[in-house]
Amino acid sequence: MTESYLQENFAARIGGNMFGKDTTIYKFEKIKRAKKAAMAANPKLPIIDMGVGEPDEGAFPQVVEALKEEAGKWENRTYADNGIDEFKQAVARYMAGLYSVTLDASTEIVHAIGSKSALSLLPAVFINPGDITIMTVPGYPIMGTWTKYLGGEVVNLPLTTDNGYLPNLDALTEDQKKRAKLLYLNYPNNPTGASATVEFFKKAIAFAKENNILIVQDAAYAPLNFVGKPLSILSIDGGKDVAIELHSMSKGFNMTGWRLSWVCGNALAVKAFASVKDNADSGQFAAIQKASIKGLDAQSEITPAICEKYQRRLASMTATLQKIGFNAKVPEGSFYLYVPVPKGTADGSVTFDSGEAFSQWLITEKHISSVPWDDAGACVRFSATFVARGGKAEEEKVLAEFESRLSDVKFIF
Repeated sequence: MTESYLQENFAARIGGNMFGKDTTIYKFEKIKRAKKAAMAANPKLPIIDMGVGEPDEGAFPQVVEALKEEAGKWENRTYADNGIDEFKQAVARYMAGLYSVTLDASTEIVHAIGSKSALSLLPAVFINPGDITIMTVPGYPIMGTWTKYLGGEVVNLPLTTDNGYLPNLDALTEDQKKRAKLLYLNYPNNPTGASATVEFFKKAIAFAKENNILIVQDAAYAPLNFVGKPLSILSIDGGKDVAIELHSMSKGFNMTGWRLSWVCGNALAVKAFASVKDNADSGQFAAIQKASIKGLDAQSEITPAICEKYQRRLASMTATLQKIGFNAKVPEGSFYLYVPVPKGTADGSVTFDSGEAFSQWLITEKHISSVPWDDAGACVRFSATFVARGGKAEEEKVLAEFESRLSDVKFIF
């Protein structure tokens, strides 16, 4: 078959004329293929899916009922553009109530169609060719990907147990600090589950001021906090001078597929983001925004219930892993448990030289799905979002099965 002329027209950022010819398989695709193969090989053994990073339950009833009502209203049919005022007012109430952050709804808040969308647009606001975005690894790569698309550079700072899964900002060179425009933070963190301290945020704010950098704090997991009160960088002196924060209806409200988030903080940065966003989309359906108001105003009822479930599950998962030798501890937030992988099995039949190798063994041999991370050491991430539709009783059955499948193997570390 003659190759299409389009093969020569692809942008270099996605591979140029080699687009589609790369045989490298992305790790999440590998997981999907391994799950499919495992189910085909042993269909009677259910998969324990601890790899999926999204809530296992749906939105709360009052939110769903509000969507049903609002979806049928004539006035909600039109483009929402940069968001409806009612939603921004609800966000302001929510941020004040949960994070003690005062925001001007008209100038310091704008909605987005999910945090992923916001992170993909932010480099267009600030990055010119040669500029740097500082990212953390392991982590969510979207803002770094788009920085490279625009001709910018990415500097990765590793998150390890040695630094408490907080980036070492002092490791940056003078040239890197001079060219840096954006610093991406994500706390509570995916995948490590670590939370930022007030002291770290103060240091990050001082660093940003000294080097003329905007902090982008991805707070998608901020409501899922197990240590003290949920923390916003905007609640700290000087935070709004140098930072914007991304919040989401996904993790703390069981609304992942609804695709609604917001950017808040520094008014000038919010205005610039809104300008770029206005040229990228026409806003999320107003009915979804109005239904979400019900969730935001009921956060004291919704989020604690979600937190309690994940913390309970994570405690059980941690105890199981500790019993068999893993260096595991209950995370400070999120719904993830991140652990270094074993070197192999005690009988010498299997060795693991990476998180990916261990993750593949888990799904193939034990029908347990996880996500490998090898950016800063060989580790895997287990998610507490496994499906247990029968409530606590079903949850306990899944957790007992998790322990049973792992307990017949002796690992070396």
